[in-house]
Amino acid sequence: MSTDIEIASRAELKPIAEIAASIGLAYDDIVPHGHHAAKVPLSVLAAGPAAPAASPSPSDAESASGISGAEAPADHTRTAGAAPGPGRLVLVTAMSPTPAGEGKTTTSIGLADAFGHVAREDGWDLSDGRAPAVLALREPSLGPVFGMKGGAAGGGWAQVLPMEDINLHFTGDFAAIALANNLACTMLDNHMHFGNELDIDPRRILIRRVVDLNDRSLRQVVIGLGGYNGGIPREDAFDIVVASEVMAIFCLATSLDDLKERLGRIVVARTRAKKAVTVDDLGAAGAMTALLRNALRPNLVQTIEHTPAFIHGGPFANIAHGCNSVLATAAARRFGHWAVTEAGFGADLGAEKFLDITMRAMDSWPDAAVLVATVRALKYHGGVARADLEREDLTALEAGMPNLRQHVKNLREVFGVPTVVSINRFPSDTDAEIDRLIELLAAEGVAAVPATHWADGGAGAIDLARAVMGAVDAADSEGAPAEPRYAYDLDGSLAEKIESIAVRTYGAAGIDIPAAVRKKLDMFTEEGFGGLPVCIAKTQYSFSTDAAQLGAPTGHTLTVRDVRLSAGAGFVVVICGEIMTMPGLPRNPAALKIDVDEGGRITGLF
Repeated sequence: MSTDIEIASRAELKPIAEIAASIGLAYDDIVPHGHHAAKVPLSVLAAGPAAPAASPSPSDAESASGISGAEAPADHTRTAGAAPGPGRLVLVTAMSPTPAGEGKTTTSIGLADAFGHVAREDGWDLSDGRAPAVLALREPSLGPVFGMKGGAAGGGWAQVLPMEDINLHFTGDFAAIALANNLACTMLDNHMHFGNELDIDPRRILIRRVVDLNDRSLRQVVIGLGGYNGGIPREDAFDIVVASEVMAIFCLATSLDDLKERLGRIVVARTRAKKAVTVDDLGAAGAMTALLRNALRPNLVQTIEHTPAFIHGGPFANIAHGCNSVLATAAARRFGHWAVTEAGFGADLGAEKFLDITMRAMDSWPDAAVLVATVRALKYHGGVARADLEREDLTALEAGMPNLRQHVKNLREVFGVPTVVSINRFPSDTDAEIDRLIELLAAEGVAAVPATHWADGGAGAIDLARAVMGAVDAADSEGAPAEPRYAYDLDGSLAEKIESIAVRTYGAAGIDIPAAVRKKLDMFTEEGFGGLPVCIAKTQYSFSTDAAQLGAPTGHTLTVRDVRLSAGAGFVVVICGEIMTMPGLPRNPAALKIDVDEGGRITGLF
């Protein structure tokens, strides 16, 4: 059986100019990064497909020319599958992840490719210059790539390309984000060294330096040693880039102006009087924005089947909101009749944050959700050990169903999003297991479609694409456009928002917020941040804060260990359980398998 990188190396990529042309962009509209990737300036994104011959060049217009998802079509009807206004938005999420892996990114890619097959079969009208579908995905972090997970560009015949470049540095976005973050840290320490006019308390430094690698040795460090010229000695720590607030801001900013304003609001420290000190107070926002100016332009690449894909940004889903940039998602809607995006980890983390945080930032709402499930994951949640997941076990499959049911319930009843279950089929799945899963979901009125995109590419997800279209058509027939239905109201207190998520989506009986943490919430509210959304940081493996509680536990208590203000990103991070913002490498990291031959060909990358 061929590996992902072997399949990718045999694929024939089109020049990036041809991919740009497939969404109505001329060569002058893009900034190529080699033959098969390009940056798309914000001014071009705002203009949309089929831009005039005199295409807008990257200029100061970008500072105010972001793109918004707020442009919902007035007419939600569709002609031969094509959308008359901004593309129909499909969110791909999943049941609670397991060590076996569910294939959410692979499903997103296969679904987008499948829309292309349907467009050709049904003869969609594509005269407006838009593609049948456009992807919007996160960029891989080098921490997981070299660590336990490996590459993150899809798999099998459902991949985004060039997968080697995407997995390794790509266009340098993460390096720019790290530099911008670390510039703020440097300027803060420099300010304290030269007099500390702001009276910053060295014990209350909130921003940390970052690096895009898993490095447990940097979880706790001492800096500033070496005498007077070595700075001010203090305890510090590093985070991985994707856990930084700068990354979260990068993915929520809608323009350069918005980016600079958000960066300026980052609270980097507090004074001895506990007053917030921001990036603006340090005078660093302009320089940080300069470092991020080009990075903020979304990256355009392609799938194996040449479906256009915007891959941009990538915050952690269990410490931040876990979604690609809003610029990429909005661009996918603008340039495709269907836009397919994904949110990190299970629906209780990624989908909830996508809906409650990202969609609020975009003033938009998805038309449908695809919930990825696997027979292996159901058996794992049903009590089967990982080593035995390839054995047929209908009893364990049924025992694991509560986890899938809870995710479906959340999407359909809490958030009101039409939902289709995609059964990502693996070779070990038996017909009896697949048939039983479809039967169980059908009894609850849930459409479930097996998909074989890993082995068959877009052709293996055609039934899934048609099921999604059917779900959207059914919603359209009710005569009203998709309306946001959040898990909580922004008018409530921060504690009420936390409790609403815990009870409504996690199945918790309630929450426990220690007095010291409540004091911090009160402080945030007094400072004017009580109206922000909340971003719950917890384990991805369970609805609870205990990773060992599989299935759909109920009656548990969500204990809040700490809260952190992300004023620039525009949310309050609520830390529940033990969350690692600087992972370590496993005993046998994926980096051990990665190599380069004499001809420069990379091997072992997933």
